[in-house]
Amino acid sequence: MPRVHIKTYGCQMNERDTEQVSQMFTERGYTMTGTDLDADVVLINTCSVRDQAEQKALGKMGMVRRRKVPLVTGFMGCMAQSRGSELVGKAKVDLVVGTQKYHRVVDYVDEIIRAKEARQMDEERFSIVDVDEEEASQNTIRDHTLKEKQASAFVSIMQGCNMKCTFCIVPYTRGGERGRPIADIVEEVKRLADRGVKEVTLLGQIVNLYGRHEFPAVDGKSPFVQLLEAVHEVPGIQRIRFTSPHPIGYKKDLIEAFTYLPKLAEHVHLPVQSGSDAILKRMHRPYTAAKFTELVQRIRAARPGIAVTTDVIVGFPGETEEHYLETRKLFEDLRFDNAFVFRYSKRRGTPAAEMEDALQVPEQVKEERNQDLLGLVNSIALPMYERLVGQNVEILCEGPSKTNSERLTGRSGSNRIVVFEGNPQRHTGEIFNVRITEADHFTLYGDPVLS
Repeated sequence: MPRVHIKTYGCQMNERDTEQVSQMFTERGYTMTGTDLDADVVLINTCSVRDQAEQKALGKMGMVRRRKVPLVTGFMGCMAQSRGSELVGKAKVDLVVGTQKYHRVVDYVDEIIRAKEARQMDEERFSIVDVDEEEASQNTIRDHTLKEKQASAFVSIMQGCNMKCTFCIVPYTRGGERGRPIADIVEEVKRLADRGVKEVTLLGQIVNLYGRHEFPAVDGKSPFVQLLEAVHEVPGIQRIRFTSPHPIGYKKDLIEAFTYLPKLAEHVHLPVQSGSDAILKRMHRPYTAAKFTELVQRIRAARPGIAVTTDVIVGFPGETEEHYLETRKLFEDLRFDNAFVFRYSKRRGTPAAEMEDALQVPEQVKEERNQDLLGLVNSIALPMYERLVGQNVEILCEGPSKTNSERLTGRSGSNRIVVFEGNPQRHTGEIFNVRITEADHFTLYGDPVLS
């Protein structure tokens, strides 16, 4: 059978979707390969959140086709959804599959291969484009390919988003919110636990709004909190994470969950996007800087010591120096454990891309604000790491470090990376303490503390 390589760009949801497609290829008898050099089928799972991600995907496919033309080439994911048949002409690929059709990919590849074999002497190109919506597509991302001793896994609980922030393409590429049944998700988690998984990360575009249209609240608890409680009861699961939430999804019941669900990891990623009320309104973010500040304070009160990280966009259309300084002040006040700082870039098909030219911020100004805010984030966050030197930190060992295969790496409950020397066979997939001896630029180093 042909060898298949899938290159993934973008978020954890894309990684999870790729895992599902890979599993389906394996079940069909295909061989998955980690490189496109010897692959007969090369697919790229794409992201459209930023233009850079789209350009990387197009550039990568161009490199593949210049080196050799595989039997089948194609795009999946958000860029495929938004550009559709345009990619067949532009990138000369055989397959374009949207975000609700991942479960169709293997069938389509089979069909293309059969068509090419039947048309060996025919110059006519054969391609398939499927970006249509499909009911219940959220229920198709449910299977896992686990590595040896893998102890952490992503679990997709929903697809889509209804928020329609003016800078974001996702509602148009992934559709409206659709949640999977709680029982199905819990059964998937149980299967993972039976295979040795100790930590699950629940995935959704607005994960803490899960099920609000499909399932009722029970005893004042939202469907998402009901799901957290059910997953918490699965034997063998020791940590629960979720991403990516929206501030408006943090109601009283979810904040209280951090007080009585100890398996909930002591880390929340809470995108603020801007500290200016005027810019938040322009972004269509339905909260104020004051409300966001109050929310962070309530979360920290519910779980003392919890790590709070965030996303922020600088240079959004209409952002003045005064608006930026409001964002900077918010960061000074809230002192995030880390932050991803992005310069605004236009995304075709979003409302912000249509805002008048007079509101656009010059690239040089965006870069200056980006670097200034990164400097502030580092000055606040790095001392937090340094204060951990000499302390024991509980980590889940993920295996060899990506930057140094002689060392192992793991993550703390607060999502900090910890690097140490150890035995891969003994330590990978286990939860234990590491005594921190050094901190260097968002990475901790230490020695295992084993009984």
